Amino acid sequence: MRHLSPFDKFIQNADLALRTLIPGAANQQRPSPAQASAEVASSQYELDDNERKHAAGLMRINHTGEVCAQALYQGQALTAKLPEVREAMDEAAAEEIDHLVWCEDRITQLGSHTSVLNPAFYGLSFGIGALAGAISDKVSLGFVAETERQVCKHLSEHMTSLPTQDSKSKAILLQMLDDEAKHATAAIDAGGYEFPFPVRMVMTGLSKVMTKSVYKV
Repeated sequence: MRHLSPFDKFIQNADLALRTLIPGAANQQRPSPAQASAEVASSQYELDDNERKHAAGLMRINHTGEVCAQALYQGQALTAKLPEVREAMDEAAAEEIDHLVWCEDRITQLGSHTSVLNPAFYGLSFGIGALAGAISDKVSLGFVAETERQVCKHLSEHMTSLPTQDSKSKAILLQMLDDEAKHATAAIDAGGYEFPFPVRMVMTGLSKVMTKSVYKV
């Protein structure tokens, strides 16, 4: 395997960042679950303007969450000590790309846009991931596990908050929920640190800042 210089790593991470932040730049590996879930055609079941805006807002939150996940994994992979941990981070990031593309496509279908705050949240998450990886692989994996658990909680809440007839968005979130739960379990099984309650609460507070700020913008 070729040894990457610091400049090589900079270019590689810049490329990953652009692919994450530029709409349409990322490529999915799996087809969107929404393709197999058709919304009811009858006009009485179509989303009205308020329902469409609400669904788009929720999917925008989930899309930004995937932007943060990409940055988190990339930052952790940059500073991880063990090669197998770096590989695990890279693999998880690749799987999360599917979620990123699925959410972006659904937001477009709902006639809305991804959040303009994504670059800021990407930078913050990348820094947190790199710091966690620099501390230790155990802390890094623990951070992944707790982050994924909180993502699962948000996804479950959004499943119940989405308009009843929005089967496409729900199909996407259902698959994401399954994937994220597996990532959390895998991180703990790999030796991840179980964070204490105060740390979990701080992470919960940060996630609330993200969800409230990107719902409309």
